Amino acid sequence: MNQAITDYGAFLREAKQAVTDLNEMQQREAALSQQLGQSRKQLESGEKAVADHISQTIKRRAADIASGYDKELSRGQERLRKAKSRREKAKSQGIKERISEETAAFREENRRLKLQMKTTFQQNHVPAFCRSSWYYRLYFPRRLTEFAALLLVFLLCFFVIPYGSYFLIPERKQLYLGLIYFGCILLFGGLYVAVGNQTKDRYSETIREGRQIRNQMCSNEKKIKRIIRDIRRDKNEAIYNLEKHDDEIAQIEQMMSETAARKKEALNTFETVTKNIIADEINANNKEKIDLLRETCEFQEGELRTLNEELKDKSLFVTNRFGAYLEKEFLQPQRLDALLSIVENGTAANLTEAMEQYKKQHA
Repeated sequence: MNQAITDYGAFLREAKQAVTDLNEMQQREAALSQQLGQSRKQLESGEKAVADHISQTIKRRAADIASGYDKELSRGQERLRKAKSRREKAKSQGIKERISEETAAFREENRRLKLQMKTTFQQNHVPAFCRSSWYYRLYFPRRLTEFAALLLVFLLCFFVIPYGSYFLIPERKQLYLGLIYFGCILLFGGLYVAVGNQTKDRYSETIREGRQIRNQMCSNEKKIKRIIRDIRRDKNEAIYNLEKHDDEIAQIEQMMSETAARKKEALNTFETVTKNIIADEINANNKEKIDLLRETCEFQEGELRTLNEELKDKSLFVTNRFGAYLEKEFLQPQRLDALLSIVENGTAANLTEAMEQYKKQHA
C-alpha cells in the first residue's frame, strides 16, 4: 500500500535514481542482446563450416573411391572391347576361309569356263567385246536382270537423251524434238543394228556357245552367293576355333564383375563406417572452438535471463512506487529534475501542481 508523501523533494530524487537505474539496465539488456545475437551467429557459422567441411570431405573421399574403381572398370572395358574385336576378326577370318573352301570348286569352274570362253572366241576370231556382259544383255538377254538392263539402255537412248537435249535448246519447237528423235534413232538404232548384223549372224554359233557358258557361270555365281549367305547365317561358331577368345572374354568379364562387387562393398563400408569416422575426426578437431562459442552463448544467455528478471523487478518497482503519483511521461530523469526544481522553488504545493506548471511552461 502506498504511503502519503511528506517530502516531495526526496521522493523525486528517489524516482530519478530509480528511473536512471532502470534506463541503465535497459541499455545493458540491449547491449547484451546484441552481443548474444553476434555470438549465436558465430556459433551457427562455425557449426555450418564444420558441417560443410564434413560434407565436402565425405563427398570427395567417396568420389576418390569410386574413381579408383571406375578406372579399373574402364581399363577392363577397353580390354574387353579389344578381346571382342580380336574374336570378331578371328571369326571373320574363319568365315572367309570357310567361304573360300566351300566355294573353291565353283570359283575354279568359273575361272575355267571364262578361260574356255576366251579361248573359243579367240579361235573363232570373235571380237573381245562380244563376250562381255553388256553385249549379252543387249543382244542375248535371258534373265530378268538382263532384260531390265536392256530396257534401261533403250530408255536412256530414246527418252532421256532426246528429251534432255530438247530442253537444253533455248527455243523449243516440235520440229526440233522430231529432228532430235530422228537423229537418236539413226545414231543409236543404227549402231545397235550395225553391231548386231556384224556379230550375231557372223558368229552366231560361237556367241550362243558363249551364252551357254555364261549361263553356267551365272548358275555357279548363284550357288556361291547361296553358300555365302548360308555360312553368314550359320549360328554354329564351334568350327572357327574361338575357344581361346571366349575364355579371354569370360575371364575379363569375371574380373570386371568382381571389381564392380568390390566397388559396391567399398562404397557401402564407407557409407556405414568410414563416413562416421571422418565426421567424428573433423568434429573432434573443431570441438574446442565450437565448445568455446557454445559456452559463450550459454553464459550470455544466463546473464541476459538474470538481467531480464532484475529489469522486470525494477520496472514493477518504478511502476508501483512512482507510477501512482507521477504520469508516465514524467518518469524520465530530465523531467524529474524539472519537477524537483519547481517543488524546491516553492511554486507548487504538490506533485500534481508541479506537473501542471511543467505542462504550461512547455505548452
